[in-house]
Amino acid sequence: MKRRGMLVLGIAGFLAGVLALGAGLQLARAVPVVDVRIAAPALTALPGAGPAIPWPATGQAVVDVAGVGRFGSFGEQKATPIGSVAKVMTAYVVLKKHPLPGGDAGPRITITQTDVDDFQARIPSGQSLIEVRVNEVLTLRQALLALMLPSANNIAETLARFHSGTPAAFVQHLNATAAELGMANTRYADASGFDPATVSSAADQVILARKAMELPGFAEIVAAKSVSLPIAGTVKNYNDLLGVDGVVGIKTGSTDRAGGNLLFAARYAVGPSTVTVYGAVFNQPGKDTPTQLAATNTVVRKLLTAVRTALQVFTLVAAGADLGLAKSVWKGSTTVRATKAVEVMGWPGMPVTVAVQTVPAVRQVATGQRLGVLTATAGETTATTDLHAEQAIDEPSIWWKLVRLK
Repeated sequence: MKRRGMLVLGIAGFLAGVLALGAGLQLARAVPVVDVRIAAPALTALPGAGPAIPWPATGQAVVDVAGVGRFGSFGEQKATPIGSVAKVMTAYVVLKKHPLPGGDAGPRITITQTDVDDFQARIPSGQSLIEVRVNEVLTLRQALLALMLPSANNIAETLARFHSGTPAAFVQHLNATAAELGMANTRYADASGFDPATVSSAADQVILARKAMELPGFAEIVAAKSVSLPIAGTVKNYNDLLGVDGVVGIKTGSTDRAGGNLLFAARYAVGPSTVTVYGAVFNQPGKDTPTQLAATNTVVRKLLTAVRTALQVFTLVAAGADLGLAKSVWKGSTTVRATKAVEVMGWPGMPVTVAVQTVPAVRQVATGQRLGVLTATAGETTATTDLHAEQAIDEPSIWWKLVRLK
């Protein structure tokens, strides 16, 4: 009996050890990962019908909203004469070499007999000019103002010689810069645009406008309504839209071959932000410069009204929005919420993508823990928000760990 008792005790001890080992192994097993399921809003476009854009009946046009995207384009974007809009590249190239920050007047340019001869030779063809005289001194800022406001073709040649020594060398520089900027439909034959062989497209010139307006000296010059020059006196800006509908520049252009042209920039507030609209309307009809530019300005104002009406801030996800659930196999769960609102700027019908990325596998969840990120993109605008756990998911009980099967 004694031996039998000892055997029973031994077996019981062995079984107890096995059970203890099994329990230990069960408790040591890794807890299954939390199942995080987040649903992004099913959006492919910003809400509402796309805007009706009042494009011109002829010519070509492009409108961009900086930081948002292309509002639209009209007509075949092909090389066409652009008249004095070509002077934007002339000013840009000169200012890249000789910046004029903070109202700086820049280097002095002395008018020579060559400049006077060029001025006089252009008079019979009815070009836009300002009178110059031998030994007259213009600061670079004054010369650029004369170039951009009254659109003086003779000053374009003066600046070409100032920058590169000869007009031919300067034209090479213009074309090299156009190539660097990706202006595939652009070719410069002169510095002023009077030569109809100087051609570009609305889309190309909008590329240039965005780069040029990054230069403080350029933006200051094209925003000026008038300037007083030593010999020519007070001259005004041909851009009659300056200061109208938020327009802050940039350049008119008009010839028989080019028609009426305007490369423009306008600024206005949208929600808490200020946006800049860049656009070009080219090749508008008319019997002379005033009627051509008037037709162009009418189109531009309608386009700017359309942009202001359509452009808005869209809230795609509200702060605190319920976007999913995090759930454990031991029945603990929590709502997944957006940490902040997701807002993008755009217009109705604009394509949008919304995507969610969850964090790698987690086995424990604390209150407020980041479980993913939501990203929304509309055009050039991207907005994100972290997605967090509303509550903690408590660890499973010891009993659950002991009896779990998986």
